[in-house]
Amino acid sequence: MKVTIQQTEKLLKGNQSFSQLGFSLMLTRLRTLYTKDSSESTLQSCMDEINVFLEKFPAIMGADYAIIANT
Repeated sequence: MKVTIQQTEKLLKGNQSFSQLGFSLMLTRLRTLYTKDSSESTLQSCMDEINVFLEKFPAIMGADYAIIANT
């Protein structure tokens, strides 16, 4: 699964709760970065980092894919 730029923005602006701790921690850090600098380049780098995480750990993200898909 890959997130789009629109899904990334919704994830960064939203308040979703995820069961995978590593993903939640990364998202909290990215939200802080995006709050400080909401430029297109920051959004793009956040999307890239989320996609790398999702590609690297697909087995542990199973339950959270539904949350991400609905954003």
